[in-house]
Amino acid sequence: MDIHELVIEMKLLERRLTLYEEKYGVLSEDFYAALKAGKLARYDEYDETRADFSRWKGIYETWLRRKEAYHELVQKRDLAETLRFQPAY
Repeated sequence: MDIHELVIEMKLLERRLTLYEEKYGVLSEDFYAALKAGKLARYDEYDETRADFSRWKGIYETWLRRKEAYHELVQKRDLAETLRFQPAY
């Protein structure tokens, strides 16, 4: 996957994360930290939140992997050569 494809996919994932952030009122980073620390176990009894949390976690972990891959590629390349420059005439 090239840098441009990673950026596009990360932005699509961010849009999906925003839906959960708006629904539950916290940022994905904070949700994920609380989930990993076991602080959200009391919500396991509710089918909707259990399903939402599972999807939210998966989307966030995918976003984290894409972000890591993006940073690895950016460090290996000259950013000036990577930019998708399209002049407006």
